[in-house]
Amino acid sequence: MTELAKLDLDNPDYYENREVSWLNFNHRVLQEAADDRNPLLERLSFLSIGTSNLDEFMMVRVAGLQDQYHLNINELDTKKQWTPEQQLIAVSEKNHENNEYQYTLYQDLKKEVENYDIHFISYNEAPEEHKEAMKKFFFNEIYPTLTPLGIDAYRPFPSLNNKLIHIFVNLSREGEQQVAIVPIPQLVNRFYHYEKDGHNYFIYLEDIVTNFIETLFTGYHIDSTFLFRVTRNADLDIQEDGAEDLLTVIEDYLVQRRNGMAVRIEVQLENNQNQEIIEGDIEYLLDELGLFERDLYFVNGPLDLTGLNDAIDVLENYFPQLRYKPFKPVYPAELQTTDLFKLAEKRDIFLHHPYDSFKPVVEFIQDAANDPNTLAIKQTLYRVSSNSPIISALKTAAERGKQVTVLVELKARFDEENNVQWAKVLEEAGCHVIYGKTHLKTHSKIAMVVKQKNGRVYRYVHLGTGNYNDKTARFYSDMGIITTNEGIAEDATDFFNYLSGYSNQPDYHYLHVSPFDIRDNYIEDIEEEIQSHKVNGNGHIIAKMNSLTSKDVIKKMYEASQAGVKVDLIIRGICCLVPGIPGVSENINVISVVGRFLEHSRIYWFKNNGDEKLFLSSADMMTRNMIRRVEIEFPVLDKNIHNEIMEILRVYLDDNTKARYKLPDCSYQYVTNDLPPVDSQQVFMKKAQQELEKSRNNVPKSKMTWFERLQHRLNKK
Repeated sequence: MTELAKLDLDNPDYYENREVSWLNFNHRVLQEAADDRNPLLERLSFLSIGTSNLDEFMMVRVAGLQDQYHLNINELDTKKQWTPEQQLIAVSEKNHENNEYQYTLYQDLKKEVENYDIHFISYNEAPEEHKEAMKKFFFNEIYPTLTPLGIDAYRPFPSLNNKLIHIFVNLSREGEQQVAIVPIPQLVNRFYHYEKDGHNYFIYLEDIVTNFIETLFTGYHIDSTFLFRVTRNADLDIQEDGAEDLLTVIEDYLVQRRNGMAVRIEVQLENNQNQEIIEGDIEYLLDELGLFERDLYFVNGPLDLTGLNDAIDVLENYFPQLRYKPFKPVYPAELQTTDLFKLAEKRDIFLHHPYDSFKPVVEFIQDAANDPNTLAIKQTLYRVSSNSPIISALKTAAERGKQVTVLVELKARFDEENNVQWAKVLEEAGCHVIYGKTHLKTHSKIAMVVKQKNGRVYRYVHLGTGNYNDKTARFYSDMGIITTNEGIAEDATDFFNYLSGYSNQPDYHYLHVSPFDIRDNYIEDIEEEIQSHKVNGNGHIIAKMNSLTSKDVIKKMYEASQAGVKVDLIIRGICCLVPGIPGVSENINVISVVGRFLEHSRIYWFKNNGDEKLFLSSADMMTRNMIRRVEIEFPVLDKNIHNEIMEILRVYLDDNTKARYKLPDCSYQYVTNDLPPVDSQQVFMKKAQQELEKSRNNVPKSKMTWFERLQHRLNKK
């Protein structure tokens, strides 16, 4: 043990680079497209998800590294000790591998769907009658929207819109060469679709435009064309210092973001296309966009596979069996016959989404808005849906004279515009809207309702791991607790006062609140587990999160492993910790579960020699969550809820279907063993359905009044 303690835990070999780790996660997403246990249309959908994930990664993470590179900021990353350029090279290498894998999958799936008479074809493969129909479609619906952009001394290189597909056109007339670019507008649907003799055919719109491109350049000969797509930096700095109104600053920022620096160019290069013909054009684009060859990606198939969603939307009507079997979240039986607030006064209420319905969370705000006894509602909002019933309920509450305080996080990336609009709507309704703390994102998930009944004030608090978003709650795996615990209620009151006024970080009874507090408490809990293990020899830590990047936390986990503590990590995405290193992390096991639902809950458990500690949190163990965000970690105090969550963790650790384990070389392999197959998400769905059947067969007499039953039914519609 003495020798092990001498190991330098800052050794870069003991860590994986954050960006490369994320790309390994996206590879696991793409693997779902290869998994024939998934329905065929869902496999196509995973190709789309992989593209959407990658677009955001390029616009934010790679863009940030490129900014550092161009500004000659050679700050080393804290774990691998790589410069920005070294990270960009590593990202490019891994991402090119992923790109090739993704388009190999696309070509394979394109052939596989033909077994169901589904065909993705080119314009030239269509029969003459449909070519004629596409010609009419082009001139009636597409042609009026097209704007050819010539490039010469009077028309400089255009500003190419982020993520939009463009056609690069080489033209000639009487020996004179010209170049033009034609953007493909973001139309309602990516495909021209027709059905013939029970067969479904899909032609990409950009293919149709390319076939009629000469109509835009009368008098010129089209020498060659190819399709390309540019991704731009969407993570510009928001200058908060000195801002009189952050709302105005964000609106200006959204305009600037449309024209961020280019970070990637993708070029469609089908198998039959000669790359050498367009080599000069590619060099020209790279030069104009300020990109390197490492930023260039050739794709053997259509650009922007998020467009597959448009085809899936059509096909699911023909082939519902090729999608997941429908799953409807279960409305908890106990809340069907008991008022939510009355039940919360007796005991804590636990919700596990998407298996449990999100409706009780919505009703928590709706019922409070309509209750004459409600004095105040306070809530944080990070991401909400476009037609959010929670926003509607908060407006109603304000209009009915309740004191409503809402923190709307304007800096929620890619939801800024949506949140700006909601902030305005809430302010107009009479809500007191705040935007959080300077230089910190408020990522906490907390709501509090204050009521006065029989001369007494009651505080009801909802704490969760996920956003107050009724749409994403259908496919994000999250947890939440509704409680009237006095200590937590006092903490919630102090928390909202801290956000809305001027004060130092409060001293909380139960809550741990970042910046810093969550990380520091977590490291203390690991240290206590180490000390307990030295005495009792039974140390065990289980943690479930989206990502693990905090070096301080990783080093402490290494110390726990060195001391002999068993550490089980369930990490969906980025994991900079490397398990299985002799003398460093051989007692640490890392698995990643990627499946139908997005694993989003954060759970932290310590055995503590039987005096167990269990926390839920809005925070991952990431540097940004620990020091640049306002996050909440809260304890699970109810013994029954504690036991239920522990059983959930055991199911995840038993998963040998959708779980992959991380190896010391940082690759992942599917968990395989001789045990009966366990798909954790399927287990939770089955349990939810069993609960539903049980409640149907054993419905107790309602404890609600007739008015409460009527109000409850109206809210559930």
